[in-house]
Amino acid sequence: MVETAPITREAWESFYVIVGSSAGALTGLQFVVLTLISEAGMIRGSSETLAAFASPNVVHFCAALLVSAIFSAPWQGLAPPGITVAVVGLCGMVYSLMVLRRAMRQKDYKPVFEDWAWHAALPILAYAALVHAGIQLARVPTHALFIVGGSVLLLVFIGIHNAWDTVTYVTLERSREYKASRARTEDGERPSSPGPPPARTP
Repeated sequence: MVETAPITREAWESFYVIVGSSAGALTGLQFVVLTLISEAGMIRGSSETLAAFASPNVVHFCAALLVSAIFSAPWQGLAPPGITVAVVGLCGMVYSLMVLRRAMRQKDYKPVFEDWAWHAALPILAYAALVHAGIQLARVPTHALFIVGGSVLLLVFIGIHNAWDTVTYVTLERSREYKASRARTEDGERPSSPGPPPARTP
């Protein structure tokens, strides 16, 4: 019977270098995109709406970057990084619940099922998995490491999806406003139909 050696944290170093680098680059790209949208005058809605649908993307990317940095640090043992990751997951769960509350309170946009899934359910699931994996890291490291890796990758995908969804929505709204404004302008410039000639007096 062939016994397989347990997977150690060092075996995941390349994975976290790739994920951490991607999360850091995407975080910077978020600032660029929001700046361009703001300069173009395309941002609509209140601060609560932006806090519910825009800011969480940066938080998810930063959480993925933070977990990647934690697992790249030279820890002595698995208990310290496990506790740290569990704390990160707990903070992420609290923040995701706050985002859910903001999404329910804002009045500028009516979320659909996809919005609830990607902006609330999946982030809570990812952060809850981090809490579970962090607690179990010192006991069953092989399974816990896979859970942490999957959760971090899910956070990156959530941020990518939500950022693209936000840009697409804003662009489509801007296109609709432009078409509506152009239609109103064309209606205003269209000459009115001539009325009947005045009656002649005898």
